[in-house]
Amino acid sequence: MKKFLQEFRAFAMRGNVMDLAVGVIVGGAFSSITTSLINDIIMPIVGIFVSEASFADLTLSVGGAVITYGSFIQAVLNFVILAFVVFCMVKAVNRVAHTQKKEEAPPPPPAPSHEEKLLTEIRDLLKERK
Repeated sequence: MKKFLQEFRAFAMRGNVMDLAVGVIVGGAFSSITTSLINDIIMPIVGIFVSEASFADLTLSVGGAVITYGSFIQAVLNFVILAFVVFCMVKAVNRVAHTQKKEEAPPPPPAPSHEEKLLTEIRDLLKERK
């Protein structure tokens, strides 16, 4: 049992697992921000044109069943907006990373070795003889 706990501890403390945990926590917080953006800002504006405060209120009654297709539309809209915001964030991060790579000057080429210098001199001397 002790070995199992040691292996689990080593697994949990690896960098990838910790990065994943941080990503899930930040993702959850980010999700609440985008949900608020959609529900509190975007949907009231859309509601002006659709005459509904939320798509979740749209239903269709068939027999005794009530189909809440508006909830599905709302979920799709949430996904599209969330995906767009994540796309913009990734694009911005990539742009910053790309500019940082440009700022780093490439290392100078290595100086020619002693043998290369000698071979160059021999070549030049042979050219002069001809």
